[in-house]
Amino acid sequence: MTESTERNLRNIGLLALRLGIGGMFVFWHGWDKISHGTAKWEEVGGAMAFLGVTFYPVFWGLVASLTEFVGGLCIMLGLFFRPACAFLAFTMIVAVNLHYHVPRMRPMISYPIEIGIVVLSLLIIGPGDWALGKLLWGRKKTPRA
Repeated sequence: MTESTERNLRNIGLLALRLGIGGMFVFWHGWDKISHGTAKWEEVGGAMAFLGVTFYPVFWGLVASLTEFVGGLCIMLGLFFRPACAFLAFTMIVAVNLHYHVPRMRPMISYPIEIGIVVLSLLIIGPGDWALGKLLWGRKKTPRA
């Protein structure tokens, strides 16, 4: 396999992963939380209590909801990609703590752990060549030694 073919396959794989994971954050997690308003935001923000943050749960719930919705869009588009992955990784840390401390949720703890691993991996790997951020701002190619 040529280097060009490998690079294209890598970019296809990253695009599929970005669209899949980002789409799930946008349409399954983020939109559901945003659209249900302050009662849902307070419930979601209450998870911060497991990190010792007990003030303004509505604010923290809104931040988590927006992180999932806007962060998912950023992942899909490959725009502000690494900051979005970092915010989503933190959101998954909070979700892991929630699942750990709430006995009825403990059986589902693997989900935020797995998604956390995915977004941390994407943070390290980057969005690939087929990303809006690369198109808009590009990167200078460094000569190889």
